[in-house]
Parts: sequence; structure tokens; C-alpha cells
Amino acid sequence: MRRLTGLDGAFLSLESPTTHLHILGALIFDPSGVAGGVEFGDIREMVAERVHLVPPFRMRMLEVPFGLQHPSMVDDPEFDIDYHVRRTSLPRPGRRRELAALVADLASRPLDRRKPLWEFHVVEGLEHGHLAMVSKVHHAIIDGVSGAEVMAAFFDLSPEPVPRALFGRDTAGRQPGQSGGATAPSGAAFGSPVRSADPTWSPPPLPGELDRWRQVIGALPSQVDAVARTVTRTVTTARTLSGRNRELNGTLPPSPFEAPRTSINRAISPHRRVAFAELPLADIRRVGEVLGGTTNDIVLACTAGAMRRFFTERDEELETSLVAMVPVSVRSEDEQGALGNRVSGMLTSLATGVEDPVARLRHISDGMRAAKEQSRSIGGEVFAAWAQATFPAVATRLSRLVTNFRVFDHVSPMFNLIVSNVPGPDFPLYMAGARMVAMYPLGPVMEGVGLNVTVFSYLDTIYVGIQACWDLVPDIATVADGMQESLGELVREAVRRDRPVPWWHAELPA
Repeated sequence: MRRLTGLDGAFLSLESPTTHLHILGALIFDPSGVAGGVEFGDIREMVAERVHLVPPFRMRMLEVPFGLQHPSMVDDPEFDIDYHVRRTSLPRPGRRRELAALVADLASRPLDRRKPLWEFHVVEGLEHGHLAMVSKVHHAIIDGVSGAEVMAAFFDLSPEPVPRALFGRDTAGRQPGQSGGATAPSGAAFGSPVRSADPTWSPPPLPGELDRWRQVIGALPSQVDAVARTVTRTVTTARTLSGRNRELNGTLPPSPFEAPRTSINRAISPHRRVAFAELPLADIRRVGEVLGGTTNDIVLACTAGAMRRFFTERDEELETSLVAMVPVSVRSEDEQGALGNRVSGMLTSLATGVEDPVARLRHISDGMRAAKEQSRSIGGEVFAAWAQATFPAVATRLSRLVTNFRVFDHVSPMFNLIVSNVPGPDFPLYMAGARMVAMYPLGPVMEGVGLNVTVFSYLDTIYVGIQACWDLVPDIATVADGMQESLGELVREAVRRDRPVPWWHAELPA
């Protein structure tokens, strides 16, 4: 039995009939190099052999009476691999558009809490003979970085399906002699031979009601103490942050609820729309070298340009620039390879009020530097401490009240959209012998924030997954197309500035 941390438990407590807090990935594979092809049974067998490498995949949530503590994870005595690995197919012609529609339908359905909180949907019928796997895993188990590492348990580095292990490493996610500190799965994540599936695994029956009450009563004193410590830590952090902000000369990052009210920032429905886009890494590097900015800055600038086009086509004028929430991994070196959530977040302006794309990128770069400084001052521990100290029953009831009363139809949002960047490998991956050719990640939307943009780098491309509320963003394709067009604008400007000036255009000395 393993009790969830506060952050992990919060993703369960804050879920509501309209807010589904699972993470999805649409992975596309080319099986043409495999003799005889790759069938559903091949993938199902591979997952069954390796599922023991991800212990939470065979564990279910055990709720605590009256929500007085965060749930525990216990081995599921009724675990059935065929419930979690499913087969489906696309209607002709099996393009990315049809795949996005299928993923949207899967995203609209909550995971069953009476089962381990994950599903793999093997999708046949894609064009070019490709197949896909749509992974769906609850945020209570993984965040973006740990999610990429979890998937590493099911990948190979070559077409030959030689089993590789993620959890055969030390607690820092290292092989012996390997340095730590990586923020995304590296080749080492696939490097240890897998132990064969454990035939002796025999989970005990679920704990009874009396055992769960004993745990609750024993933990209550520490819960009260945690609340007191968290209040003290919050006050201290607020004083430190206030003093630091007074010393800054530049513009401060946005505060919660300073974002403008827009048509995408209202109460959401349970239904989702999904769109995909691709951004060439070579173009992003060219922009960074000539115009400046990190990869994340440029992704944010592409998002900003897309949102300008989006609201222009809606004839909607914004009072101020949009505010994005950017999740940040706060994993220490020793926590690499561990599951669960070690994440915080920063608020930054997307400078959507700036017309020139280059000036907009510079505004975003400056804003991200300030946001990172502020994030370091606050630290991720304050958010984690509040999540740990808050009774799940309180968080759940507040979440339901916000949903039932459609609160965000009447108040300003904390921020306008979520933009998340997960770094991936620059080497090819294989599953059951089939080469992965694309991976579109999808983060959740939440009440008051009807749009999530998540990106994942793989080989020479950044793959963009956009998830939105069905009712608020019917024109989701505008965002996907706009991100690619915005990158094109920046690339053209980078080429123009980087091109040598012919001698006959050069100014003559006076």
C-alpha cells in the first residue's frame, strides 16, 4: 500500500464531471520494417510482459473514509490486462484528422477509479499502413516528465524487440557510471534487460473498512500539524517574494486572476476537441540563433501568434495580453525516474498585444526570465505543502461547487491557457518492432481554462497536441494552423536578418 502525496492526490480531488485530469499521448508507428507486420496481439503481449515494470499500472486507488486523507494505491486483485489494452480502428481514409477525433472522444471519458488508472488503445486503419497507440494515464500517477519515462518501459532502441527496463535503474534513474540530471528519457532509460513477467504476483485482498479507519485516525494529528507548518511557510514565502519584487526594475510576471476574460475562459463541458501540429526543430533553432530566445520561448511565441489569429477571426478584442500557465518540473537529480508529480507552474504574458512577431518573442523571453526568477523565489514546495495539508474532501467539494455554479462564467480566470513543453529523445524509438514516427501529447483542460497546448520533441520535430473544450473552442484547427504559420513568420524574419547584405546595398562611409 502506498499513500499518494498531496500533489498526486490533488489531481484526484480536483476532478469533476467536466474536468478530466488524465494525460494522453497519440503515438504513431510505421510497422513496414517488420516481417509480417505488427498486429494488436503483438502489442498486447508486449505490454503484458512489461506492465510489472510500472507498479502503479497494476494498482488501484483506495479511497479513505469521508475524504479525510489522500487515497492509497494498492495492488488490484482483479487486474485484467485486457481491460487496459484495447483495440479499435479509424474510418477511412485514416488521416491525422480522424485520429484526432478518436483521441478527443477518448479524452472526453473519465477513467474508472475502480480500476488501475490507465488505458492503451491500439488504433488500426491509419493511412500509409501506420498504426497508433493512444495512451491515457491519470495525472495522479504521472506528470509530463515521468509520463515520458513511464512510456520508456514499453519502447526499444532497435526494431528487434529486446526488452528494456526503466525501473531496473537506481533511484536517480541512472545506470552505474552514468551521470544524472537529465530531464527527459535518455538512452539509458531503455538500457537494462527486463525481468520476465512475474508469474508469482498474487495481490492480497483489498483492506477492509476497519483498517482504513485506523489509518485515518492515526494520520489526523500529522494532518493538523501540516496545516500549521504550511501557513507559516506561506507567510514567510510571501514576505520574501514581496521584498524581491520591490527590488526588480523590470516588469513583474502576471498574478493569478489578472488575465483578461475571453470566450475560451468560461465554465467547460465534459466534451473535448483535439488538433495536432508539427514544428521543425531546425526552424526553431534557426530562430533562436538569429533572433534569440530558448526553445520554450519560441514555442510560447508561436502559441501567442496563433492566439492572435484565433481571436482576430472571432472578431474578439482583448483588453490585455493573454496569460499562460507554464508547468515546470521541480524534480531533483535524485528524483529522476520516479513516478508521481513533482511539478510547479509559472504565469507569463504571451504579449498578444504586440503586433510585431520579433518584438513579441523578445517580450516573451524577458517575461519568462522574470517568471523563472519568481518561481525560484517561491519554490515548488509551497504548492506541494498546501496540496498535502488540504483535506481531499474540501478540495473535492470546492471543485464540484465551481462546476455546478459555473463560477468562471462570472469571474476572471486565473490564467487564459496552459502551454506545456516536455523534452523527448533525439533518437528513434520502437514498439514491438515498429518505428515511432510521431508522438502528440495532450494535457488536460480545467474549469475556466478551455485550452491546453502541449509539445513534445522527438527526433527533428516538435509535436504539438492541442486539447480544448468542445463548446468553447469549435475552431480548434485555427490554433494548430496558427502555430505553424507563426513559426513561419519568425523563420522568414530570421532568414532576412541572417542573410549577408550585398556590397552594393551597404552604406558607404562618410
